[in-house]
Amino acid sequence: MIENQALEWKESWRDEYLRWICGFANAEGGVLVIGRNDHGVAVGVSNVDRLLVDIPNKVRDVLGILVDVRSAHEDGKDLVEIRVEPYPSPISYKGEYHYRTGSTRQELRGAALEQFLLRKRGQRWDGVPLPGIGAADLDGPALAEFRKVAARSQRLSEADLADSAEGLLDQLHLVDANYLKRAAVLLFHPRPERYFTGASVKIGFFATDADLQYQDEITTGLFFQALQTLEILKAKYLKAKIDYEGLQRVETWPVPQAALREAILNAIVHKDYASGIPIQISVYADKLMIWNPGSLPPDWTVQRLLGKHASIPFNPDIANAFFRSGQIESWGRGVERMFEACRTAGSPVPEIRLETSGVWVSFAFSDSTTQETTQETTQETTQEKILVLLRAEAAITRSQLADKLGLSPDGIKYHLDQLRKAGTIRRTGSTKSGHWEVLK
Repeated sequence: MIENQALEWKESWRDEYLRWICGFANAEGGVLVIGRNDHGVAVGVSNVDRLLVDIPNKVRDVLGILVDVRSAHEDGKDLVEIRVEPYPSPISYKGEYHYRTGSTRQELRGAALEQFLLRKRGQRWDGVPLPGIGAADLDGPALAEFRKVAARSQRLSEADLADSAEGLLDQLHLVDANYLKRAAVLLFHPRPERYFTGASVKIGFFATDADLQYQDEITTGLFFQALQTLEILKAKYLKAKIDYEGLQRVETWPVPQAALREAILNAIVHKDYASGIPIQISVYADKLMIWNPGSLPPDWTVQRLLGKHASIPFNPDIANAFFRSGQIESWGRGVERMFEACRTAGSPVPEIRLETSGVWVSFAFSDSTTQETTQETTQETTQEKILVLLRAEAAITRSQLADKLGLSPDGIKYHLDQLRKAGTIRRTGSTKSGHWEVLK
């Protein structure tokens, strides 16, 4: 017999053990046994009758709850067992909130305390109203893009998609008592970091763990974050292997794009935005690692995550918006789809590793092609495509380039600026009626 989530031993009673009772009440309940040493051996207590009276009174007066205190006997020794039920409301010990996890007691503070209090009240962090921000403060292009992709997914009615911004947000359950929820601002505000520190994605290329070569940060609303993150990774950090099947050009990326997209979406949807820490993507010559400051549901393990499981999103309102847009499923199949994409492409499946502060998803590259350590060489594939289109249609617009290449207008702008700086192209005439000239 050993101590566990629901069992704790103490040799003698001290009033400070009310903290342990508080931790059991705030978690899944448990039993505190007085009269056993750290090895579980019964050593007994001499004042059982007094403890049977004092402990229930102290628990009631300090914690405001009732517990079942009873005597027990083992090897001729008297023990006291304090049985604690889990409480639906948060229980505090003199203003402190304690929580039982595994065989330890933790005092909850900061973001962990806020998440705990919200959960006990039946709320989630992303569902809290945020006064002072209205639909007019949100990013019009982001909402327009949402309507566009959601129309294809058919998970919202035509009437809902044709509604005003306020009506659409209400249909997405992003409004509470006439206030936008935190989820609405994270999803659709052009700069959510103004309100939530760390609501961004950082990407860096590392020659070694200590040698950062270059980096980028994506600070747009979450709805655009996944797309822009994937675009920047393809444009600057990953180099595709080029083959030809007859006249058809075939690109093979070091990480299957479907798997990488799923991993990025999972990180964005399940991140703990109360942490104030960005999602971090580290790219090396032979691997790509995504770190998400989030956590699995209580008592979940990696093995359970990899098996058949229900969908329990860390941010339900954020997840619902991505589901309605057709970008994720609601059956807890994100990890399964990621692994399936890797197996289909003949690539290694990713490694998932839990830490106290977050979750790592690591992809080993599928072939021996080494990723270059300069931005210029990793952009060649995309910029070659742009030059082909500019030569064929000099008057093509940025939005038309974006549609043809499957990139965002901002991604196209980045590449055009790089080509202009290199003296490869120039723009002649006005933005609307001008044209491009390819100089090299």
